[in-house]
Amino acid sequence: MPDALLLTLLLAAVAIGWWLGRRERSKGNDPVPSTELARDYFVGLNYLLNDQQDRALETFVAALEVNSETIDTHITLGNLFRARGEGDRAVKIHQNLLARPTLSSLQSEKVQLELARDFLALGLLDRAERLLKGLIRDAHDGENRLAAKRLLVDLLEREGEWQAALEVAQPQLTRDSEEMRRAAAHWLCQLAEQERFEASPGLARKHLRRALSVDPRCVRANLLLAALEHDTGHYRQEIRLLERIPDQDPAFTPTLLPPLAAAYRLLDDEEGLVRHLEQLVERTPYTSVIILLAETVRHREGLQAAIDLVSEQLNRESSLGALDYLIDLYRQHSVGESLEQLQLLQRHTSTLLKALPRHRCRRCGFAGETLHWQCPRCRSWGTTKPITGIEGE
Repeated sequence: MPDALLLTLLLAAVAIGWWLGRRERSKGNDPVPSTELARDYFVGLNYLLNDQQDRALETFVAALEVNSETIDTHITLGNLFRARGEGDRAVKIHQNLLARPTLSSLQSEKVQLELARDFLALGLLDRAERLLKGLIRDAHDGENRLAAKRLLVDLLEREGEWQAALEVAQPQLTRDSEEMRRAAAHWLCQLAEQERFEASPGLARKHLRRALSVDPRCVRANLLLAALEHDTGHYRQEIRLLERIPDQDPAFTPTLLPPLAAAYRLLDDEEGLVRHLEQLVERTPYTSVIILLAETVRHREGLQAAIDLVSEQLNRESSLGALDYLIDLYRQHSVGESLEQLQLLQRHTSTLLKALPRHRCRRCGFAGETLHWQCPRCRSWGTTKPITGIEGE
């Protein structure tokens, strides 16, 4: 932020100096105002050179007259106040600009967009919403209207107004942006979860089918469709829906395992679960798939069969989680000193695993134990996935 502040102040100083020169040439018979402006200009430069950036900013804002040539500099200074967490000062600057009758329609729209951002930053969502809806309705410039739509979608998303966000975003925003299509699919999933909670499975399915039409790679939609089938006892259909997920995104294979195992066990089809897991291991040899398969094999064929399976997989690809599980298998039929050594070793591997996150956002790097469909840090939808590699899946 200090670098951005310094750069903005330097640009403001340049703008004032340039405008001062033009004013001197065009109004040579008006020396007093020019002298006052020159004095403020050099006072601001003095503050800037002495690293008093706050006072320099205030001086430049006061010194720079608002006109068609300086409007962009004033907007930038207001945006800087907002970025510094001083949204009320940004509002004051931008509202002062809007009060100028000399603004063109394009400039007015640009200032209104920044004022809406100020209101968003201050949490004044109702005022931002009214401003943005007016811009969408009345803006002459297509880019400004599009920017207003994006901001309004962001606002509605923050308020959990999923249907309203969809109405604003479609069709233009979702047509032009993959990220917006992914977000829209998740808004539909949010609506489906509400309908499921309110015991309206038909409406929930309608939202989920629409989500998949918007974004065919929406894993969450198939997980929710599978959950609806589970609710009604259609476990074979649930399994068929879960089978689609590795085709949508193999990284989410670990996420489908708990409902998959539950469905097969409710069908009393452990053999079918083993076959399914063996296919998944060949395609996506993730740690959680290996462990679930080994646990199922252990119940069916005994401890040694599970040890052999995990050992074979570790020879193919290293995994801290699979190693920890293998140590536990060895520990179960060890005695005496060997048991103590294995327990010590497993304490270390378990401690390491507990310290590791299970999911990470592929956009901003936010990591944690829980799978968030919307990243808590960058607020992107569908970018948080299970972590893979030696220390993950």
